[in-house]
Amino acid sequence: MNTLFPIFVKAENLHTLIVGGGYVGLEKLTALLSNSPESRVTLVAPEIRSEIRALAQQHPKLQLIQEPYHEIYLSDKELVIVGTNDKNINRQVQADCKIRRILVNVADTPDLCDFYLSSVVKKGDLKIAISTNGKSPTFAKRFREVLEDILPDSLQETLDNLTAIRNQLKGDFVQKMEKLNEITKVLR
Repeated sequence: MNTLFPIFVKAENLHTLIVGGGYVGLEKLTALLSNSPESRVTLVAPEIRSEIRALAQQHPKLQLIQEPYHEIYLSDKELVIVGTNDKNINRQVQADCKIRRILVNVADTPDLCDFYLSSVVKKGDLKIAISTNGKSPTFAKRFREVLEDILPDSLQETLDNLTAIRNQLKGDFVQKMEKLNEITKVLR
C-alpha cells in the first residue's frame, strides 16, 4: 500500500542542494527548475556536465561548486537531492541530512529517501504528480505521457473560468463549495 503523503512544495522559498554533476544530477536539476524556475539551488560535484553549466547561465539562483561533497554544504539547506554514482557518498549525504533533520532524496535508492520525485503532468496551472511508491519510475513516466496526450490544452481556460466564478460567488465556504461542486459535476 502506498502510504506517501503527496504535497506540492514552493521550492522557490527553499534552498535546495543537489549532490552530483553527472547525468542524474542534470535530470534532477532539470526537473526542479522546469517546475520551479526561481528555485535557489546549489549543486556540488567534483565534475559538472556542460549542460548543467548552461543551465547556470540561464538561472542566476543556481550556484555551482566544483568540489567533492562535504557536510559543510548542508548549511542553510532545507532540501537535498543526491544523484551520484558513488553509493558511499550517497549514504554519507543521507546520514548527514538525517542528523540535521533535512529532507533528502537519494536517486534510485528508495530506502534512503524521505521523499520521492514524482513524474509530473503540466497543463497550464494544472499539475498532476504521479508516484509508484518508488517501485517503477519508468511506469510513472509512461503514465505521464498518456495523461499529457489525453488532457486537452484548453484546461487552462477552464481553470481561469472556474477561478472567475469562484471569485464572484457569495455566501460562506460551504455554500461556495456546493456551488462549485455543482458546476464541476460535468467533469465526471
